[in-house]
Amino acid sequence: MEAAVITDAPGATGPDRPSDRIDTSVAHPARRYNYWLGGKDNFQADRDSGDAMAERFPTIRISALENRRFLQRAVGHLAREAGIRQFLDIGTGIPTADNTHEVAQSIAAESRVVYVDNDPIVLAHARALLSSSPEGATAYIDADLRDPERILGHPDLLRTIDLSRPVALMLVAVLHFVPDGDDPYAVVRRLLDALPSGSYLAASHATHDHLPAHIGEEAKAVARSGGPHGVINLRSRAEFTGFFDGLELVEPGLTSVAQWRAEAEPQPRPSAMEVSMYGAVARKP
Repeated sequence: MEAAVITDAPGATGPDRPSDRIDTSVAHPARRYNYWLGGKDNFQADRDSGDAMAERFPTIRISALENRRFLQRAVGHLAREAGIRQFLDIGTGIPTADNTHEVAQSIAAESRVVYVDNDPIVLAHARALLSSSPEGATAYIDADLRDPERILGHPDLLRTIDLSRPVALMLVAVLHFVPDGDDPYAVVRRLLDALPSGSYLAASHATHDHLPAHIGEEAKAVARSGGPHGVINLRSRAEFTGFFDGLELVEPGLTSVAQWRAEAEPQPRPSAMEVSMYGAVARKP
């Protein structure tokens, strides 16, 4: 997840072109996630990595789908009940159906959304992301979650979002790619510190809490060793709760993404073990 210098101009040339940073021989989390969701924007390395993870965690595709549905329900709640009109979606991944701006603008056409990701493939799909309603706006920033200053100071963000008004910070299925050594809690605090009272944090995170002990320990050992590109750093409920320190949790609080305000979803819901992903939404007082 290394931040890169962007060259947004059409036809840009030189070593910083997004296409020059695409390494199809190395799995990338966004492309692997796309594979689990049934997409086509992935390569053999992504599929091999995804299949290897599925061997250890056979319900991982269920987890990916439920995480996506959590994002859509969270955005729906924030736009409809909370009245949020600005969204900062970091780690957005490759566009699929019902992206953040599509859900938000279907409720309030004037909604404004800034997407942030660091995968060149995602940048290549920016035109799909940038298809905003005429009343609203969207923008895309090629940056790393671990570089909040670059994100917060980016001219495209400042042109699109008014940081003096409430913003929903979306960190859905991205924090578990930040190892403890990079202090993900400090990153989240810095982002939240830049947002005014009345803003929200919506986040989800993979967990080992519901996995068989040997699989959880194996996953944690891989994470400690540095592991392969895109390794998932599983965290406990208590560790995930730490990201919401000082915030007011929205009902039903911190729970499985499959259960968060999922009354209208097909029943029965997948179990906490099948999903192994926590989700929550909270308000900054």
